[in-house]
Amino acid sequence: MHPKVFTYNNTFTLESGRTLSQLHLAYTTIGELNADKSNVVWIFHALTANSNPVEWWAGLVGEGKLFNEEEHFVICVNMPGSCYGSLCPLDNDPETGSPYYHNFPLFTTRDMVRAYRLLKKDLGIEKIFIGVGGSMGGQQLLEWAIEEPELFEYIFPIATNAEHSSWGVAFNASQRWCIESDATWKEKHAEAGIEGMKAARSIALISYRHYETYFKSQHGFTTETEGASIDKQVFKAESYQRYQGEKLAKRFNAFSYYFLSQGMDKHNVGRGRDSVRAALQSIKAKTLVISISSDILFPTSEQELIAAYIPNAQLSVIDSYYGHDGFLLEFETIETLVKEFIDQQKKDNNKASLANTEASKY
Repeated sequence: MHPKVFTYNNTFTLESGRTLSQLHLAYTTIGELNADKSNVVWIFHALTANSNPVEWWAGLVGEGKLFNEEEHFVICVNMPGSCYGSLCPLDNDPETGSPYYHNFPLFTTRDMVRAYRLLKKDLGIEKIFIGVGGSMGGQQLLEWAIEEPELFEYIFPIATNAEHSSWGVAFNASQRWCIESDATWKEKHAEAGIEGMKAARSIALISYRHYETYFKSQHGFTTETEGASIDKQVFKAESYQRYQGEKLAKRFNAFSYYFLSQGMDKHNVGRGRDSVRAALQSIKAKTLVISISSDILFPTSEQELIAAYIPNAQLSVIDSYYGHDGFLLEFETIETLVKEFIDQQKKDNNKASLANTEASKY
């Protein structure tokens, strides 16, 4: 499935004050808009994913799944700065005619949402039935639900936060340090900093997983070296870290990784809006906040805060040993929670309507 491309040929101003003369976004759609355009499901991807959720969230999106083409018009946009079709550091800067590389502008999660609003308008979408996203995707979802309080009927922010924590910033800063320490990073070519990004991914994985995750899946030595002398044995955990770094390097670049992590660090829904609390209190969507019990990167306390401030929001905590990556893997539980929440909201609305009808008789 090839993504579509939306191009905006007018000036786009970022939070930093920097202006762009052109902006393009790659996006994937599944299904068709119904007659009254009431079946839109907008999915927000996380740091290194793409605009096709069938590839990275197959347990929830696709034929016969929770979000499917038979019932919904599913849309997912590749966030600007990423390398899957939207404006990115490897694209040419119109001012120089050469790739941006290190001069790529910072897109905050708020900038990203404001770009998506242009696409929404172009598609003629006025209401979104469901908004859902985990991690950095959840950050974007919250931003949009604040920017346009009447837009979403339901939102499901998963394993995310209202303001990126000092803990999260420290992880991202350490990863960027790895990239900066790569001797090639200052060079201007697509592979610059790639070895540093491999090491950065290794650090990221530790924050995405949990002690139990590694103990259950990476304990002991690799099969190839298990019977070798002790100085020749290789731990599964070490091999796994290297494998994941190499794997990401085959599909991503250090520039996108670097700038996207900065965008995550700048996430703060309270910026320019009095406070985080005031911003969250402006959300009008029916909200179920979902947390992963073993998440050390976005701990449950952050989702508790979101649920406490969004009016009438509910919180569900999934007991999982997968850590932060549980938002990608616990799809059966997520599906159950989403269905039950929507069903309960509909029942409550029906009861309220019936009560109002009865009251009007007197």
